[in-house]
Amino acid sequence: MNPINLAEEAETKIRALLVGAPKTDISELKGLVDTLGYEICRSITLTRMEQNPVYGMGSGKAQEISAIAKELSVEIIIFDFELSPRKQRNWETLAKIPVIDRQEVILRIFESRAQTKEAVLQVQLAQLEYALPRLAHSYGDMARQRGGNFGSKGSGETQLELDNRKIRIKIQQLKKELGQIVRNRETQRKRREKQAIPSCALVGYTNAGKSSLLNALTGAEVFVEDKLFATLDPTTRKLHIKSTNILLTDTVGFISHLPHSLVNAFKSTLEEAQRANLILLVLDASDEKAEFQYNTVTKVLEEIGAADTQKIILLNKIDKLEENPAQLAKITSLFPDAIPISAKTHAGFEEVFDKIFKVISKNCNF
Repeated sequence: MNPINLAEEAETKIRALLVGAPKTDISELKGLVDTLGYEICRSITLTRMEQNPVYGMGSGKAQEISAIAKELSVEIIIFDFELSPRKQRNWETLAKIPVIDRQEVILRIFESRAQTKEAVLQVQLAQLEYALPRLAHSYGDMARQRGGNFGSKGSGETQLELDNRKIRIKIQQLKKELGQIVRNRETQRKRREKQAIPSCALVGYTNAGKSSLLNALTGAEVFVEDKLFATLDPTTRKLHIKSTNILLTDTVGFISHLPHSLVNAFKSTLEEAQRANLILLVLDASDEKAEFQYNTVTKVLEEIGAADTQKIILLNKIDKLEENPAQLAKITSLFPDAIPISAKTHAGFEEVFDKIFKVISKNCNF
């Protein structure tokens, strides 16, 4: 399997077998795979993991999983934990079908969602940085010697070394292009700061309803879809509250175990949250794992240096809890200072506007 082309199967309904780590909930991986449009034939949760350098588990269990994949005629095996390049190669040799991990699933989703030039470049950068250490394992015994030209590395340079060098050069080119985009954004940001317009950033778990909330609060028309990572690009719109203009930015959604390559690649985008005067942390109130999502979001905010920015917690999709009083009681007890809202019915919006204005007025000395 070519490790650089990470979306080659995405256009057809691929049959997948999912494998989860012991004592973990595989539902999030199922959501990611569903977002890719793959058909989940079966999911397996391991009872234990072993420090096995070949498969990451006993050879007997690996053979069993491979046999299940063959019996179900699946076309790909997806692990809910990271596979080293060596283990990935060993698994593909054993199963004779593509084998990927959670990180590559997220990369494939990001590739399919990227729209703007910046998002496309960021995803390409993350893909190449992910693929680089796996390059050697895609060649096996086929890394034959190849003659070199005058001035090149030498007559003994292998195809692997050539491709490795090409990828490193491409990575540097992408970083250079992204650097220019970041500088342009910094110029735009400085212009906004001169105009003394305060800013709020919508952050939250992917599919928490941030884009729908941006549309409802500002009258924007941002693309919305009930799938993970429906939008990757930050979108900024003006929010008018009590004769005050506030810039409201919708940022990329967070997820647990977000690959570090993607955290690094999207740092320029996530800086919108880091530099905001106020963070609106959006949770899906109807999701029983809202507390887990909150912990995931706060962890990512810590990673990007935005942990100390003042936050207002918004419990979105409260309209879904009209017939679920138990979940409503649970979520409001977990987050007693949060504001229950609905992007669909606009419930709680007046309280949100008042709270935003109060915090912004205090922090920005209005």
